[in-house]
Amino acid sequence: MLEIRRLKTSAPDFCAQLDALLDRAPETGAEVVRAVDAIIADVRARGDAALLELTNRYDRRSVGHAAELEIPRRACQAAWDGLDASLRDALEQACARIRAYAEYQKLQDFEFTDAFGNRLGQRVTALERVGIYVPGGKAAYPSSVLMNAIPARVAGVDEIIMAVPAPGGELNSAVLAAAHLAGVDRVFSIGGAQAIAALAYGTQTVPAVDKIVGPGNAYVAAAKRAVFGRVGIDAIAGPSEIVVISDGNSDPDWMAMDLFSQAEHGEDSEAILISPDAEFLDRVAQSMQARVRGLVRADIVAASIRERGALIHVRDLDEACAVANRIAPEHLELAVDDPRALLPKIRHAGAIFLGRHTPEAFGDYCAGPNHVLPTSRAARFSNPLGVYEFQKRSSLIECTPEGARPLAAIAGRIADAEGLQAHAQSARDRS
Repeated sequence: MLEIRRLKTSAPDFCAQLDALLDRAPETGAEVVRAVDAIIADVRARGDAALLELTNRYDRRSVGHAAELEIPRRACQAAWDGLDASLRDALEQACARIRAYAEYQKLQDFEFTDAFGNRLGQRVTALERVGIYVPGGKAAYPSSVLMNAIPARVAGVDEIIMAVPAPGGELNSAVLAAAHLAGVDRVFSIGGAQAIAALAYGTQTVPAVDKIVGPGNAYVAAAKRAVFGRVGIDAIAGPSEIVVISDGNSDPDWMAMDLFSQAEHGEDSEAILISPDAEFLDRVAQSMQARVRGLVRADIVAASIRERGALIHVRDLDEACAVANRIAPEHLELAVDDPRALLPKIRHAGAIFLGRHTPEAFGDYCAGPNHVLPTSRAARFSNPLGVYEFQKRSSLIECTPEGARPLAAIAGRIADAEGLQAHAQSARDRS
């Protein structure tokens, strides 16, 4: 029996109930942080030796030399060549769509002349080397390889290094094939905090990178947080989330499976349906009860729905949007007759799926926009992964002798107010 939480915005304690639902336990407890700090320190101090020892211990492997942790390019090529033809075709089409979308995201150089005749502008350059972390464990994610590597390649990154765990020495052929398709330069079969440490600080075998992207478990998240500053990171990823707003005219079976599509990621995933139609919520609940039994990951889905799922009855669609904004979900489906009428009312969401024929699953694999999205309400202030994460901007300032004089007066006066004498004199020297 699937346990499904029911909430009503008309209840006096609704806000408290919703906050309790959204209030996740800390991602990284003290024990995780201590363990991660020790792993990072060990990799920094001993390099390959520590990386080899930690990989053998945590991934139950018996690798003799650190060089064996690198997967040769020919192995990725072989994985691609041996892939089922239908999967190869699907990955190629997804790759093309992700790349086409990413091309629109590239930042541009610009310059202009100000009123004093000075030239101001922006120069955009790509990062030199990035690391992408691809999770492994409960499932294999070739889609994550494409979503992380393709924007980096479109941005013009010189070298892409991939880390993927191989528990028990097992590597997924589709993941290696996706690395070949996306143009990943080097692949290492390492995971966990030790992989993040190796990418951040480098070892004798693993090169240090400028930025690390990609989701992972609590140890990976804690390690990314710990190395930030030494390298850039995309974000600290939390459990997957989906919110669906429906006007009650959607197919209940479709809605049930859309919720399950995120619930099956893990027991701590969040799946919420919001509707002003109470009878429709009843029909979806019935469909969920019936359809969960046919799922391979039924136990995971049941735990997710029990702990983090909800069906929320609202007064109208305006209130549904307000509740969705409060949740600020990773994924938001607008399964209504006129989704674009609701779009201006949505402020916080990682990705927005408009209409009944646009399930979140399309976004996970092949729609084009990136599936690496802000979680844990970070959509209030953060963005999806994109080409811009792999580009950086430098400001350009070029003053003429005439244009420098008015700036000298402005800068000098402000520097005086801040008590910075050398600043003031440096500016006035150009007057």
